[in-house]
Amino acid sequence: MKATRNIAVVLAGVALAFAGAAAQAQAWQPDRAVEMIINTAPGSGQDATGRLIQGIMQERKLVAQPLSVRNMPGGGGIIAYTHLQSQAGNGHFISIASKSLLTNHISGRAPLTYSHLTPLAILFDEYIALAVKADSPIKNGRELIDRLKKDPGALSFGVATSLGNPNHQGMAMALKVSGIDLRKTKTPVFQSGGQALTALLGGHVDAVPGSIGLMRKHVEAGTIRLVAIASPQRLGGIFANVPTWKEQGADAVVSNWRGLIGPPNMTPAQIAYWDNVMKQLTQTDAWKKELADNNWDNEYRNAAETRKYMDADYAELKAFLTELELTKPVK
Repeated sequence: MKATRNIAVVLAGVALAFAGAAAQAQAWQPDRAVEMIINTAPGSGQDATGRLIQGIMQERKLVAQPLSVRNMPGGGGIIAYTHLQSQAGNGHFISIASKSLLTNHISGRAPLTYSHLTPLAILFDEYIALAVKADSPIKNGRELIDRLKKDPGALSFGVATSLGNPNHQGMAMALKVSGIDLRKTKTPVFQSGGQALTALLGGHVDAVPGSIGLMRKHVEAGTIRLVAIASPQRLGGIFANVPTWKEQGADAVVSNWRGLIGPPNMTPAQIAYWDNVMKQLTQTDAWKKELADNNWDNEYRNAAETRKYMDADYAELKAFLTELELTKPVK
């Protein structure tokens, strides 16, 4: 009996030790400053999303340590994601991500994609609009398509931040289904949506495709006009008068999700921490207000759900970009 009691005591001690270790692992949290990496220049939709998240997290103290934003534009995200990859296993680094993380890999423009990093969250989905200057002679998407049918190189489209990404898809699909040869279109590439819109306002390009969130303040200021949105039906608010591509004879529906990724080899405890933080963020009134104000579709998914979603999205996007003739072999 005494031996049995001793064994029981030892086993209980071992169990408590394991329980303590598990609790310690689950309780991981940053013990120094956190850096959020933005793969585009200031003024982009990615940048705005990152700074919005930073503001809410700091105001609500969702992250106990300081949270800084660092812009690392270039190469359609390659510079930022390569830096993120170099921080393997470090939960103090996170990055804003979008469909470009997938499309740049599919199109052969980037060696890294979600499978080389740690997917953490999908936050929201937003549709792609096409903007022209407020005084542009192009009044709608139908007129734009008619001009390009006569001469595919008649107009230039400022694309941020790489060909084949959701911004490019938002106009490329409409042109493709209208019988326009995409290889003959003019598509200069910029490091951010903000830079592309600056070029538009300066008269250096004729049109810019981009997320509706990026366009909002310029529409409100009256400096640009949206000629089409790649949504299944008209949006509300300030976008209520903008026709969809489908209304104008081009069956094109394209959206872009935004989310969060981390370095490769993050631990389960680190992932659990960020799952908890992002869930809290998406439940705040401030976040819900931004969703409503920007016509963003709430698509929150945690880390496990995000990886599954990206698996399916990668396959779908590969087929989509192949149809648009925008794929290249991935090295």
